[in-house]
Amino acid sequence: MLQTIRPKGRVIFAYLLIPLAVYAFAVFVPLFTALYYSFFNWKGGPVKTFNGITNYVSLLHDRVFWESFGHNIYLIAACIIGQIGIAFLFVLMINSKTVKLKGIHRTFGFFPSTIAAVSIGFIWTMVYDYKRGIVNWFISSVLHISTNGAQFVWLNRPELVMLLISIPLMWQYIGYYMVIIISAVSSIDPSLFEAAEIDGASEWQRARHITLPMIKNTLLVCMTLCIAGNMKAFDHIYVMTSGGPGNSSMVMSLYGYKVSFTQMNMGYGSAISVGIFVLSLLIIVISQTALTRLTRESEV
Repeated sequence: MLQTIRPKGRVIFAYLLIPLAVYAFAVFVPLFTALYYSFFNWKGGPVKTFNGITNYVSLLHDRVFWESFGHNIYLIAACIIGQIGIAFLFVLMINSKTVKLKGIHRTFGFFPSTIAAVSIGFIWTMVYDYKRGIVNWFISSVLHISTNGAQFVWLNRPELVMLLISIPLMWQYIGYYMVIIISAVSSIDPSLFEAAEIDGASEWQRARHITLPMIKNTLLVCMTLCIAGNMKAFDHIYVMTSGGPGNSSMVMSLYGYKVSFTQMNMGYGSAISVGIFVLSLLIIVISQTALTRLTRESEV
């Protein structure tokens, strides 16, 4: 019999060296570069002036930055409910015995997550368009609600704009989380559901007492991905509102972009980038700690 040849540690390291170097260059080099430039008053040219922690002091007192952070938290809360929550309900529906063509449902559900975020932004900008948008058409032609000839300019309403830009995010990634949750549910022993059904448990009871406890670790991963993704939301918001009206839909990454490349304040923009990184880590650690504690308490 042929013996399995195990590569030595140096050979494995050699294979991993190039991808590790690319990863370090793409992730850590920009991070440390931003940290370096955040201690300078730098407008992007060859001249930069060291100013210590002045940029970070300004960041702590920057009302727009903290307002943007609040908008990111809003997106996280909305998308945890609207993406993961709805995805879980869709998984229960697809796994129902009455649903046919389950593969087609999974394929078409996942399809929106493959579209570029910029394209999603343009699509939903047309949906909300005050002249040709389907929302205003539905209100006037289907619901027959009179607007006296004045169409709603949806994305110009500060009290609604965060909800309106959250909907495209939810719509795009419901299928993404649906596929992840389906893979977790499919690993559960079917005999558990059969035994519960024989005992008279309803579909909701089976979902609550069997499905949820068995996939809680997968849900934790989904929540972590959701938090990380929404802390760096940028593309479709830039296309749809560019942070407006005023700063009503401004998020941290968009604010950092505008400070860096519109105001040409690279030093302060770098400090904003570092602030986004630190706040993202804090939110992820706090949420993971809280969720892990809740799951442990539920097991007791």
